[in-house]
Amino acid sequence: MHGFSWFDMRGTEGVGFERALRTLLTNYMPTTLPELGRVVRVRFEELRQQNSVAKGSHQTRMFSLMKELIAVSNAYVLFGSEVCNDREFMAAASSYMDETLGVAEILRLIPSFAVPFLGKLTSARFKSGRTMYQKLLSVVEVRCEERDMKAIGREIPNYSDCIQWIMDTAPKQTPWTPQRIVWELMAIWFGACYSLTVTSTFTVQDLGRHPEYVKYLRAELQEQYGGFERTGKGLPLLDSFIKESARQHPIESMSTRRRAMRPFQFSDGTKLEVGDWACTPVHAINHDSTHYPDPFRFNGFRFVRPEVLEKATIKVDADASQSEPSAITEVSDKWQFWGTGRMACPGRYYATMALKVIIGQIITHYDISLPDPNAKSVLTWRSTFLPRNSFPVVLTPISA
Repeated sequence: MHGFSWFDMRGTEGVGFERALRTLLTNYMPTTLPELGRVVRVRFEELRQQNSVAKGSHQTRMFSLMKELIAVSNAYVLFGSEVCNDREFMAAASSYMDETLGVAEILRLIPSFAVPFLGKLTSARFKSGRTMYQKLLSVVEVRCEERDMKAIGREIPNYSDCIQWIMDTAPKQTPWTPQRIVWELMAIWFGACYSLTVTSTFTVQDLGRHPEYVKYLRAELQEQYGGFERTGKGLPLLDSFIKESARQHPIESMSTRRRAMRPFQFSDGTKLEVGDWACTPVHAINHDSTHYPDPFRFNGFRFVRPEVLEKATIKVDADASQSEPSAITEVSDKWQFWGTGRMACPGRYYATMALKVIIGQIITHYDISLPDPNAKSVLTWRSTFLPRNSFPVVLTPISA
């Protein structure tokens, strides 16, 4: 990322970035949800046609579609409509995730002494990061000039986007340079695009596998979506369905990677030497009957409160339901989707709202089916689980 060097020491950086995502972005979301829904709805139909396996077909390459859709929705919220409408930027931003992952995997497989040289050589072959960096830098430099003008009493435009919030929450005594701000934005971008793309694609696949849930989800969206747009809260049935899909299909088999900086011993006697790594086994936790009754069974309303199910006249198998209902934004020992404790993802509230907008628009406007539900739908690489782009999904407009 053009020389970005993150301090490998907890507490050195990150307070401002956490406040920007956890507080400022979360509080702003209800303001932008109605327009975000419109952007998603229009762009989704364009992408559905572009990603059809054949002209006029409703069969879609879902992973590719969601990758571009998530890029558009993230750019609109994080960077504003001007950046979102820049086609060159959006093309680079959509490719940035794949190129970054590709370079990272190459570097993980080679000896450490060769990483600096091959890292520069490999990254130089990809242009998306460079394009994205230059585009954002030009915007941030203008914002920094305006910040300096404001300091001498000039009037400047007001902005409500992640660019401005990162600038406003950066250290005051040693203000970040425009380059440093862009590095931060690109790091946020990668995390937001990667997790949302994978989670939303698996959720759409599960809607096709379990069509019996769709009528209840549509009814909830019809009755409660307006309230969700105004507050950013609600839609418990959809929340539970997305969470159950994420439980069955975690992005990684491991989470919360921590490297021992000094010898350490866990309470059970397990010892770590300097340089050893410890992780939480997310996939195993998600399929542990201690935490989740009948864990290999898909129960889309597993996490819904009983009174909500009763009001919606929904009957579920109590043997596959949680004794303590919870939301997808939960952070606990048994739900490691967002990480652990105080280091959990501060953008999880934004991510959840964005997922509800995207999946809600799809459920409302399309019928989903799987022509070959038994086809391989998951690509496994090392500890990562990704949706196969070749897995067939049919999206039929309801108005058709």
